[in-house]
Amino acid sequence: MATTTVGIREFKAQMSAYLRQVKQGKILVITERGKPIVQLTPTPTSLEERRRKLIETGFVKWSGRRLKPRRPTTRLRGNKTMAQLVIEGRE
Repeated sequence: MATTTVGIREFKAQMSAYLRQVKQGKILVITERGKPIVQLTPTPTSLEERRRKLIETGFVKWSGRRLKPRRPTTRLRGNKTMAQLVIEGRE
């Protein structure tokens, strides 16, 4: 995916043109005084596309196989739900 870097003033002046580029698949990095402050990326449309992009960028490694169902590793004792235990632990 192509990356474009632009200063904040130029981005404000040409916002529509830069947003069109992002819609077409480019990544836009906006800088302030030469330092990156934001990165605009196109929104993936489907689950498969998001998964593919995560794999391409190296955030996720996946063999393509489904995961086997597993049994829960812990059991709750008493009448409290997991949510109640989490909230209790935060207090």
